[in-house]
Parts: sequence; C-alpha cells; structure tokens
Amino acid sequence: MGRKKQINFEKNRRNPKVIEPGKDEFLSIRGKWNDTFFGNDSPIVLEIGCGRGEYTVGLAKRYPQVNFIGVDIKGSRLWKGASQALEENLNNVAFVRNKVENLQQQFAENEVSEIWITFPDPRPKERDEAKRLTSLRFLRLYSLMAHQQGLKAHLKTDDLGLYEYSLGLFRELNLQIEFFTDDLYRSTNAEELLNIQTTYEKRYLSINKPIKYIQFLIPAASVPHHPLFQQLDFPPIKRELKERKAFTG
Repeated sequence: MGRKKQINFEKNRRNPKVIEPGKDEFLSIRGKWNDTFFGNDSPIVLEIGCGRGEYTVGLAKRYPQVNFIGVDIKGSRLWKGASQALEENLNNVAFVRNKVENLQQQFAENEVSEIWITFPDPRPKERDEAKRLTSLRFLRLYSLMAHQQGLKAHLKTDDLGLYEYSLGLFRELNLQIEFFTDDLYRSTNAEELLNIQTTYEKRYLSINKPIKYIQFLIPAASVPHHPLFQQLDFPPIKRELKERKAFTG
C-alpha cells in the first residue's frame, strides 16, 4: 500500500464521520442513525457509491435540515469528503465504508428516505448485469431500507446505455418515474440539480457529454405484491464503454 493511502486510511480511522470495519459502530449503528449518530429525527439520504463524497457534502451544505450519508468501499476516495465534513463541522454528514450489497449491515427497514446513485460504473457486459446499481437485485436491496411511503431515488449518469437500461427496467417494474431527461443541462425542469457536480461530471461536461438523469420511487419491501418483488428477467446492455476507461484506467 502506498504512503498516501496509508495516511488517508489513518485519517479515516480517526475521523468520527467515518463508519468502517474495525470501529464499534460498524455493526451496531443499524437502526440507530437518528438517535445515536445524528441526534435528531431528520430524514436520512444516502449517496450510493459516493467516491470522493462531493455530492454528499454538497447536498449536506444545501440542505442542513437533512442527514446525508455517503457509501463507498474505497476508503482512499471517501476520506476527502469525510475530511471536509469534519473540517467544516457539518453535523448532518457521515460516511460508511462498505460494499453496497452489504447495506443491510448498517441500515434497517424504514430508516432511509432517499438515495442518490451518482455516476455508477455502467457494467456494460452481459455477465455483469447483476452488478449494475440500478439492476433488479439492487432495487430490491434498496427497498429493504425504505420508508413505508417508498424511497425517493435519483440516478445521474453520462452513460446512454445505463440510462436506457434503467429507464426501461423501471417502466417494466411499474416504478413511479417522476422525471427523466437524456440531457440534464438542457432541461428546464432541472435547475435544482445543476449546482452540485462530482469529479466525473465535471470531466464529462468539459467534453460536452450530456448528463442523463432519472428521478423515481422505489416501493418499500413491505409491499410484496409490487412487480419489483416478482421474478422477472430483463435484457442487458450489450455495449462496451470506452470513455470512462480513459478517465479511470
């Protein structure tokens, strides 16, 4: 492990904003976020795959009456947002270092009001369909944390294939779609969403690549007869991604 990563991991270990393996709260916080961490009864919003945490921190600054939690397995990434939240004394911010598929370790039923999925890996290969963060597998996972009235969800992506796959899947599942656009920055209805940008988003905008966005509602798992909880199969994205590899490789 490089020296810089070691330093960042040590910062995470000392940072009370970070819940990660090795800390007592990692397996005891489930169902207790409002009472023991935030000390309020404000809604909880997750950023799934938060990376450096720009969106988590940006949303927390904009909506101080709401609690925001960034989730990512990469501690070397989320340390930046966590450090900023600590330095700026943002009391409505936390970060969890864990895999998205293990969210139930930290979040209980009826605990989360809203999620943001910001620029996830589109996983274009057919064999990776179940790894897409908007796949049936993950939608069902998110539903397990949802309030009775459902979970408000947002997807932002530069990838047309993932956007079309997700929109088609949501329609097949009869999810309530509030708003969608294949070019967010040309949309007249998206003013509220334009002021916070991730590192990836800034890079794609710099090469004039349209940003896609979907706002939708995921029903709670307590609604078992919803199509989301039936056994269904959907077509994969059969397209390779090259642009993202240029930025991450």
